[in-house]
Amino acid sequence: MKLDKRSLLLYAVTDRTWLGGRTLADAVHDALEGGATFLQLREKNLDDDSFLQLALEIKEIAAKYKVPFVINDNINVALACGADGVHVGQKDMAAKDVRKIIGPDKILGVSAQTVEQAVAAEENGADYLGVGSVFSTSTKLDADAVSFETLKEICQAVSIPVVAIGGINKDNARKLKGSGIDGIAVVSAIFAQENIREAAAELRQIAREVVGNED
Repeated sequence: MKLDKRSLLLYAVTDRTWLGGRTLADAVHDALEGGATFLQLREKNLDDDSFLQLALEIKEIAAKYKVPFVINDNINVALACGADGVHVGQKDMAAKDVRKIIGPDKILGVSAQTVEQAVAAEENGADYLGVGSVFSTSTKLDADAVSFETLKEICQAVSIPVVAIGGINKDNARKLKGSGIDGIAVVSAIFAQENIREAAAELRQIAREVVGNED
């Protein structure tokens, strides 16, 4: 799948921590129904077999909504389930090595916190960048903060799309307007909400304002 940067507008990252009895499949369905435009399955504590079974289930939902579907970190699961791509962090496998494994046609997302990391990721085959943490976040306690100015500099330094991530919610997302980002990535702002569908719909509208896409 070739990446259309418009699909990065509202990038949903899964987290089962907040589901409160709901299945992840139901939560993902509601998120995509509400307007999430991109989906990353993030699982840090599942064995590969369980991860793969979950990935196959979630991939079907993403396909129904024609939303790009990537796996966080686990290249083996991404390839085994036929995901559209994979997203890796700075502490995971190097982007150029991931690109060699997944081939030219899969989507490769790379996390970056500095201009240097961003430029290197693009040179090594990244299709888009996830930049953060732009606000403090309970999801990733070890995440380094990225200032608005650094976010803006990264957007200016690369030609691939940039998604901001980290502590973004409906109350602070508009602070990112003017940074040059192509979308916002959220976790709890969707999956911790009582009405996931409504939360996603509201965030999509806010994301349009932030990236300057009002259609």
